[in-house]
Amino acid sequence: MTKQPGGILGKALLVARVGVGIFFIVFGEYKVFGSEFARTGFTHYLEGFIQQTAVGFYRPVLSYVILPHVVFFGYLVGVVELFIGVSLILGVFVRVASVIGMLHMVSLTLATWWGPGHGVPVWRYFGSELDHVPLLFLFMIFFSAGPTGWWLTARRGLD
Repeated sequence: MTKQPGGILGKALLVARVGVGIFFIVFGEYKVFGSEFARTGFTHYLEGFIQQTAVGFYRPVLSYVILPHVVFFGYLVGVVELFIGVSLILGVFVRVASVIGMLHMVSLTLATWWGPGHGVPVWRYFGSELDHVPLLFLFMIFFSAGPTGWWLTARRGLD
């Protein structure tokens, strides 16, 4: 059994976790409660990923698994993002949400890797993934740390 981080480290993890959770609530909310993303926006993104930016071995997944069921997967992405957000904010199922978050970030990285084009310096690929790779690392940290309390108990010093 591992000991949970306490003190300033625990509070820093809590603030980072809640902050990331808020972002994911915002990301998921408009996807689930508005129909525009699932019905048109997701298709637009997928077509761009398939035609231009996805890694070669990931294109068939996007083309033959996701695209034919684009509305379902559009809403599913929103539900997954809401789950991640709520879990991180409340401090429940943090490790499950972190694993799902890591898979989501890897998926987005594979879908957008060739964004800078082919044959450009390698740093440009990593630079274009600054939306995904830092979140991937944060999810790794959240998974390793596990739940560090939730907002109300941590503010009162009860965790």
